[in-house]
Amino acid sequence: MEKLIQIKYENVTLEGMLKIPPAAAGVVLFAHGSGSSRFSPRNNFVADVLNNAGLATLLIDLLSKQEDENYQTRFDINLLTERLNLVVHWLKKQPDTQHLNIGLFGSSTGAAAALCVAAEMGKDIQAVVSRGGRPDLALDLLDRVTAPTLFIVGGDDFGVIELNQEAYRQLTCFKKFEIIPNATHLFEEPGCLEEVARLAKEWFNQYLTVNKR
Repeated sequence: MEKLIQIKYENVTLEGMLKIPPAAAGVVLFAHGSGSSRFSPRNNFVADVLNNAGLATLLIDLLSKQEDENYQTRFDINLLTERLNLVVHWLKKQPDTQHLNIGLFGSSTGAAAALCVAAEMGKDIQAVVSRGGRPDLALDLLDRVTAPTLFIVGGDDFGVIELNQEAYRQLTCFKKFEIIPNATHLFEEPGCLEEVARLAKEWFNQYLTVNKR
């Protein structure tokens, strides 16, 4: 099943694409980075790999087009967290997804929002993956994250590696840190995005398919 969804919230409408393969074992909600959207070719590539592995995915824009044009709004982690929290609650109420374990896949600033939501929602979030994320923007909440968390960073993403290492030390949950050699921030180098997708698939398969609600 594949369908365009709309979630109305205050004066904005959040649009996303929900894909649910037969007998889905869990659902992964994507939180995009600043300047990106649900049409991100990188996140869509990862989502396709997850779909083929039997996981549902929801790629959704947390900001309206006008909001995303504002640099300050792009980096408003509190706003992104509030919107992502809203989408998680939406998933928990829908007949097609309410029985599925929920994972979060965050990129750049979206990773900070994903970790904040995981900290706030506790056992309602079963797993988190950060791709080239900015988890340092959620530093104060990281010790409250209980979901198994995977950080994926490019080996040539200088500066971001150090920010991820600092944030990783604050996590007290089960965690893993993966560096993909020769990859820069967008993982555009040959084979790098495929490795991101493989690692994410293995992580979500491990933690979303156990103890299904």
